[in-house]
Formats: sequence, C-alpha cells, structure tokens
Amino acid sequence: MQIGILGSGGVAQALGTGFLTLGHDVKLGSREPKKLQPWLDKAGKHASAGSFEDTARFADIAVLASLWTGTENLLKLAGAPATLAGKLVMDVTNPLIYESGKMPRLALGHTDSGGEQVQRWLPQSKVVKAFNTVGSAHMVDPKFPGGPPDMFICGDDASAKQVVAGICKNFGWGVVDVGGIEGARLLEPLCILWVEYGLRTQTWNHAFKLLRS
Repeated sequence: MQIGILGSGGVAQALGTGFLTLGHDVKLGSREPKKLQPWLDKAGKHASAGSFEDTARFADIAVLASLWTGTENLLKLAGAPATLAGKLVMDVTNPLIYESGKMPRLALGHTDSGGEQVQRWLPQSKVVKAFNTVGSAHMVDPKFPGGPPDMFICGDDASAKQVVAGICKNFGWGVVDVGGIEGARLLEPLCILWVEYGLRTQTWNHAFKLLRS
C-alpha cells in the first residue's frame, strides 16, 4: 500500500519508518523535499519525498502530520480536497496555540475540534483521528512496564476506523474507538494532559491506557 504523509517533522518520520517496517511504500510531503535526504538515506528504497501535492496524489492512505497553524495552507498546497477525495486521512494533528512562557492551549475545543475542522476541509475524505495523544518516540512499538498502551481513535466512517485500528495494532497498540469525529473534542485535550504531565515531571515516556474489569 502507498502511504502519503503530509508533513516532514519528527512525527511524520516516526510514522513513516513504522509504515516501512510493515512493508508499505511511504512518501513524505514537504515544502523542501531535499531536506529529507538524511531520513531517506536511512529509510531505504521504499521511501521517497515530494511536494505536498505529489504526496497527496501518491497516497492510498494519507497521514496529516503538520503543525496546526499550517494545516489549512498545507492542504491547499496539496491540491485538497480533490487530491484526497475518497481517501482515508489519518489526522494526527493537535490544534495547539503556543505562546512564549505559557502552556500550549487549544485553538478549538468543547464545541468544535481540529478533527472536525479537518473533516470539513476534506468533505469527501474519510478522516480518522489517531496518534495525537503520545509523543513520536512511542508511536511505533511502544514499550511500557504496564503493558501496551491504548490508542484512542474517532471518525465517522466505520470501515476507515477499522483500517486505522489495524494500523494501531500492528504498531503495538490497543485500540479504543470513541465514536464519530466529534470525539476529537475529547481526544485533543488529552494531548494537553500528556504535555502537562511531561512538563511537570520532565519526562516524555508516558501514554494512556483504559483499564477494564
């Protein structure tokens, strides 16, 4: 399968490497694809880089892995919504605002979410929120003393969520489906909780797990 990742930072590269280990072809999209050469040298022959539009057209499954402030413009540069119409789009963004000396805060929340906004920008795509509640170091093959953590996902298309759940399980996660894309109103604040704990403890090796009886 061809995985197109719209973004080129640490999250994009971590997930790209994970998809490569599963045998997929991966293309990372960037404004400056040449800057990805160090990652490409390590990633091997099934990895490539290109423009955002090249990446969107390449993708059987697209992954949206951008900073929130640039997400709408990135999608325009990718030729969306047309280039992503009918495709599964895994949204790993968080709608965060950063201000000097302050905790990140949500740009959207309570009555809306980044996931819902992405779905509105991509009305013909199947958007599934995932991988927004953990750092890039643990997105693939997470190892914790308490066992595998849980990835919370949401989206309106049941078949698309099944595909994303399979990806999560292949990456070593348990999966909790929290319903439609409006569930992003719950998942995106979990990112703030993850960051708050990290800042208070100065550690970034934590993840969430739903305990069941």
